[in-house]
Amino acid sequence: MKEFDPETVARFDGKEGRPAYIAHRGRVFDVSGSRLWRAGLHMNRHAAGRDLTADMEAAPHGVEVLDRYPQVGTLQMRKEAAVDLPGPLAAMLKRFPFLRRHPHPMTVHFPIAFTVSPGLFYLLYLLTGVRGFETTSFFCLGAGIVFTVPGALTGFLTWWINYQARPLRAVRIKMIFSTLLLSVSLCAFLLRLLFPVEVLSVAGMEMLYVLLLLALIPIVSVVGWFGATLTFPIGEE
Repeated sequence: MKEFDPETVARFDGKEGRPAYIAHRGRVFDVSGSRLWRAGLHMNRHAAGRDLTADMEAAPHGVEVLDRYPQVGTLQMRKEAAVDLPGPLAAMLKRFPFLRRHPHPMTVHFPIAFTVSPGLFYLLYLLTGVRGFETTSFFCLGAGIVFTVPGALTGFLTWWINYQARPLRAVRIKMIFSTLLLSVSLCAFLLRLLFPVEVLSVAGMEMLYVLLLLALIPIVSVVGWFGATLTFPIGEE
């Protein structure tokens, strides 16, 4: 079986009609016939012509998908310069490769749910007069602030590890709107904390409070949308 070095594999990048080869754990596969590797790119993230061992270990599917494609050779393994990560973190990622991608998708659902909920529960309070809905709205607002922090931190970690902190447009937008999300959440939380709902109504500040709560919905939607474009790029079948 033919033996490839990384430079040779790199020539089979699937572009301009060239075959698309990928390597995994020392084996080289020809994925040219897969519609998922059109033009040598999978999910707008993984490029052919490379050793994708780390990417495969962290992928949502198993390595058994490679059995669908013919093995065309083996890859000469070589020691590469270590990624610029702290030793303990690099060791942990090697031991648990799923940590490269999974922590952010796992934690990000909580701030989404808890920042959408306050405005909806407050509207229910206005419609029904049931005080429990207003209290639930306030509790969800506080939970949203708490969970936004780990959601943002795991997002930053994922960006650093998997994208080498490259200035991606989607990430830049997520950072801007995540900061806005936390700021608006804090403003609404402090307003409600300092002034009970009865005082808000009398002082004429209830409308401001409602607008802040409702503003969280489109803001977090933008964050979620651009996050989804990284995980599930538009245009992939």
